[in-house]
Amino acid sequence: MNSVNIICMKWGDKFPSEYVNRLYAMVSRNLSIPFRFVCFTEDGSGIRNEVEIQPLPELDLPVNLADTPERGWRKLTVFKEGFGGLNGKTLFLDLDVVIVDNIDAFFTVKGDFLIAHDKKNPTKIEGNSSVFRFEIGQYSQILSHFEQNSEQVKSEVRHEQAYLSREIHKLGKLKYWQDEWVPSFKYRCCPSWIKSWFKAPFIPQGAKVIIFHGLPNPPEAIKGISGKWYRHIQPAPWIVKYWKE
Repeated sequence: MNSVNIICMKWGDKFPSEYVNRLYAMVSRNLSIPFRFVCFTEDGSGIRNEVEIQPLPELDLPVNLADTPERGWRKLTVFKEGFGGLNGKTLFLDLDVVIVDNIDAFFTVKGDFLIAHDKKNPTKIEGNSSVFRFEIGQYSQILSHFEQNSEQVKSEVRHEQAYLSREIHKLGKLKYWQDEWVPSFKYRCCPSWIKSWFKAPFIPQGAKVIIFHGLPNPPEAIKGISGKWYRHIQPAPWIVKYWKE
């Protein structure tokens, strides 16, 4: 197979450079296909040399909306024509995922667009954009429509992954990863509320990339800090084995 692309984005101060470094290390340990790893960021300081740094792309919004908090909508810029000078199959990974097994299959499974299914709302088509694959240069119309109609889109859907899933679904191209490949830490790795007092979080069978959305993030999960007063979790020290440089 030809070389593939792994891309991520880092902006603001939510995630330090160590997240990028760990993500690269996890990919290098778990992907046997030749790959190009690119981080799009406004601050590349502290990021390991193996990672290619490119400027963080901006959304082309009307002047009156240019300073509006984008809350993840910036991810849509990956659909620009010739994005980052890349071509071919591209896997987008959020910085806070934890890779626990080989991910070659994310490039060999058939489909034009694949994304994790949001299992919090399994009856909806919405995907979780922590892990999605696409071909560079495809679906540029989705970005253009948002840039030209951002206020309308934001009134229709809550966030970028809902909009992206809706638009890809309209094209008949929406496919999901196998559920067991991309479990949510909160909903698949953590036992139910009562069991959580007696049983620690675990790696579900068949898991490849564990998704962390909302709280906790990996550092909190390692310590058993849920981030919510009503949610109890025990420490998950096994994360350290995978989430490392």
